[in-house]
Amino acid sequence: MSRFPAYYGLAQVNMELRDFALCDYYYDLASRYYNKMHPFEKHIYLNNRGNSYYYRQDYKTALEYFRRSLEVVNQYPDMTFERNLTMINLGEIFLMLDCTDSASYYLQECRGFFDSIHHTTALYCIDTQLMELALKQGNVALARERLKHAVKYDNVEPNMIHVRNRYLQRYFEKVGDYERAYHYLEENHHIDDSIRNERVKMRAAEIKLKYTQDSTLMKKEISIREKENQVLQLYQWLYMIVGGGFLLAAVVSVIVLYRKRLRDKEQWRMQNAMTSLRLENVRNRISPHFIFNVLNREMNLHKGEEESQNLIGLTKLIRRNLELTDCLAVSLADELEFVDTYVGLEKESLGKDFDYQLDLDCKIDLKTVKVPSMLLQIPVENAIKHGLRLKEGKRLLRIQARLLLDNQVEIVVSDNGGGYRKVSVNHGTGTGMKVITQTIQLLNIYNSRPIQMKINNVSVGEEKEMGCEVRFVIPLNYSYQLKKTRKT
Repeated sequence: MSRFPAYYGLAQVNMELRDFALCDYYYDLASRYYNKMHPFEKHIYLNNRGNSYYYRQDYKTALEYFRRSLEVVNQYPDMTFERNLTMINLGEIFLMLDCTDSASYYLQECRGFFDSIHHTTALYCIDTQLMELALKQGNVALARERLKHAVKYDNVEPNMIHVRNRYLQRYFEKVGDYERAYHYLEENHHIDDSIRNERVKMRAAEIKLKYTQDSTLMKKEISIREKENQVLQLYQWLYMIVGGGFLLAAVVSVIVLYRKRLRDKEQWRMQNAMTSLRLENVRNRISPHFIFNVLNREMNLHKGEEESQNLIGLTKLIRRNLELTDCLAVSLADELEFVDTYVGLEKESLGKDFDYQLDLDCKIDLKTVKVPSMLLQIPVENAIKHGLRLKEGKRLLRIQARLLLDNQVEIVVSDNGGGYRKVSVNHGTGTGMKVITQTIQLLNIYNSRPIQMKINNVSVGEEKEMGCEVRFVIPLNYSYQLKKTRKT
């Protein structure tokens, strides 16, 4: 908005000099800020732009701007002066368009207001128009009367004098006083010559100023170019140094990453080789085929005996265990079958007070749901070995599985064997749970939703005996692939 007054002022100056091309140019620049203008600024812009078209005798276009100005000021009751000033302009435009009724209406409407505030320029303009109105209406006597009573004012703008002189010229032509008509015509010529002289002086001053500015700007431009060249040379050296530094850092990073990758690859190869050797050593030491042959022979010797059933279960357990050795994940059905076989072999040693409960949600597809290998086997073995075997009275082992609402399966292994105790007769090494924990941690690296595991001491059974609970929450879409790219 700070540019609007400058554009408006330049437009006004060029209007006074009758350079309407430049006048319109600056008014067009000012119009870009119209929506941001205050009401009084809108009035100034519309009213004076209408005047510019009045001076070039384009009365229809001038009428459009004056009407827009009246619409603006009518919205604000406190803009009384602006409203009456616009009425003067409308009266004169309608006068030029020979709409005498409209001209008379607007001039009479605003006359009283300017009388009350003794505004000399406005009254001078109104008297001039009323004189012309009388001539337009063919009432020469009324025109003579208004001329007779017209008050002369000092310090009236040249534009106002020019308008009145034009109307006085027409009046004296009407009454036949051609000498006085010629007098006012000459006065207007002098005013026009004065305006033209001012225009020439301003043009000359403008050209001189522009030449001076151009010379100064050229010198500054040359100086700026020299400085820019110096700065450019410095930047080139700086870019070369920085670029060289980045290139060196990139080369060093590539070398470091390449050597690290080689070390990781070698370490991974050695770990795989060591794991393979250990598995091969275990398999060779166990010699499973030999064990199966001996067990089959013993079962044939004790057909029908109770010991044979235990041997069959043991053989099934060992064979299944070997089959799952290389599996990272198994179906929940296979894991439960393995646990059932194991519990069946331990039932006799636990006695009649042992109660094994299996509570499975019918909505779970046991063959589809995958779990890490030995997920249930190890907690069940720990429950029997460290909690139930030495317990007096009723022994309870329970496995529960239910489907959660967020596409997860919850599996709980619980017992009433006294809870988890670091110090116990059959405490063991804890290797089994470490294997499960480390396996879950490794797999969770490659999944956005992790397997959750919690071990708590809880009250179990109707008698609320202290026991241990191992709880797993497994997402149904859990991946058991050890990918090269980890989860993000």
